Amino acid sequence: MAQRAVWLVSHEPRTPVCGTVRFSRRYPTVEKRAKVFNGASYVPIPEDGPLLKALLFELGLLDNDKDFMESRDSCARINKTSVFGLRIGGDELWPVVAFLKNDMIYASVPLVEQALSPRPSLINISGISQAFELLFGVQDFLCSSQKNDDELNTKLGQLPDLLLQTCPFGTLLDANLQNSLDNINVASMTQPPKQPAWKTGTYKGKPHISISINEKVKSMQYDKQDIADLWQVIGAVTCKCDLEGIMPNVTISLSLPTNGSPLQDILAHPCVTSLDSAVLTSTSIEATDDSAFSGPYKFPFTPPSEAFNLCYYTSQVPVPPILGFYQMQEEEVQLKITVNLKLHESVKNNFEFCEAHIPFYNRGPITHVEYKVSFGQLEVLREKSLLIWTIGQKFPKSMAITLSGIITFGAKNPEKQPFDQICIGGTAYVKLHFKILDYTLTGCYADQHSVQVFGSGKPKITTHRKLTSSDYYIWNSKAPAPIAYGSLLL
Repeated sequence: MAQRAVWLVSHEPRTPVCGTVRFSRRYPTVEKRAKVFNGASYVPIPEDGPLLKALLFELGLLDNDKDFMESRDSCARINKTSVFGLRIGGDELWPVVAFLKNDMIYASVPLVEQALSPRPSLINISGISQAFELLFGVQDFLCSSQKNDDELNTKLGQLPDLLLQTCPFGTLLDANLQNSLDNINVASMTQPPKQPAWKTGTYKGKPHISISINEKVKSMQYDKQDIADLWQVIGAVTCKCDLEGIMPNVTISLSLPTNGSPLQDILAHPCVTSLDSAVLTSTSIEATDDSAFSGPYKFPFTPPSEAFNLCYYTSQVPVPPILGFYQMQEEEVQLKITVNLKLHESVKNNFEFCEAHIPFYNRGPITHVEYKVSFGQLEVLREKSLLIWTIGQKFPKSMAITLSGIITFGAKNPEKQPFDQICIGGTAYVKLHFKILDYTLTGCYADQHSVQVFGSGKPKITTHRKLTSSDYYIWNSKAPAPIAYGSLLL
């Protein structure tokens, strides 16, 4: 005797769907047994959405299903047992035990330990009586001393732990859920919490939480009308929680300023216990608009002992932080180059470092350079065929800088000179390297006052932010765009 799945559905007439799944529990181990027992007549458990629609239709609880339906309402289908068959797609899920009580539908699918065709008699299916006992027990638990919706929500939140005790692996052990709840409460008061297997030790000392937000910006700039520039931010939030106790609970909120770019493609660490659906459904595949979720992004979790990445995310900021133009003209053994860089006015003008690397691979060594820079210093690495334009820690007040020059090369030696499959002929680039501390391009930050810790002691909270470049290229506007980097932002 076992149950394949259990549902609680609130009946909500005069709403678009006429109902909401308030609780559901599936038992995969029982489902595997059903597949073996039922053979060719096996019908899998559907998702909550299709089941909700089929269940409300079968019970005649949909607002638009008041008309007579022969397949459901004929005299041949008079039901006195509260056991139904639900039409889902082209199959029928049977048997489904379901009944309505106080605007709540209680439903369960018992395991049938034989083929379903021909359909066996109900008296030979022992799981049906167990389904009724389980559903009546859940009903008694929800209805006892229930006064308002808050109490109902509290009891619904206790169901997962209670069913873990009273109906493990789909087999009912005790239908008195209230008695099991009392036993759990007594045990939690008399016994210390059990050390989880994945947490080998506990921290002793002053509580401290460190939060670091690291963003990397990628960019491909071509300065061509027929080729769109590409840029994207990839972020990671790293945490280290030194907290006493075996299982402390922490909630960290990430916030954005008014004009911040929404976070997308959020991937959370397994220790995160729950996430708002709006956080998970925001993806970079869909075009962003004013209705995109802009936070705060709350992450409740039980932290591991070591440092870990709480989440990763992407974001499509309006403009790249540094706009660039690069032009290279080849004349025999000489090259004429022009590089223009402009820092966007919204970006913090305070770098830890900022420099532009201009390689001339697949050529001979640099023998002579005549150049002019409006800002910064130029270093020539002759044997490496590389120019390094050190911009420093700040752009000038104009936010714009230029570099121009003529470069002469010697005889090419394939054994000594560096080779790059991308930087061939006119397909040349400038690659930017920079880091800005205490700044993120999206504006994302962790508010210290929003960090919640449910445990002993008040921890010290420190936060850090930084923005770095990653694959930040400005391509030669006189040459075709390199195909090799076309999938950079995928």
